[in-house]
Amino acid sequence: MNLKDRWGHLDPATQKWLIDNPGCQILPRTITAVISKETGESLPTGLHGEAAISREDQDFIRSKISEQPRT
Repeated sequence: MNLKDRWGHLDPATQKWLIDNPGCQILPRTITAVISKETGESLPTGLHGEAAISREDQDFIRSKISEQPRT
């Protein structure tokens, strides 16, 4: 999976979930299903419908955290 190329297709709620969980290495099946639906692409999944996040994707998500407005 490459979240960087798909980020613009993700709903703000999905983006927020990813930003709120930057250390996640395995996406739960519910989030995997949402991302597949929003991007129109099937993600490679394990037996339980979970998808792995690459180190590159984790770094990308962390870069998005620094772009968030501070409250």
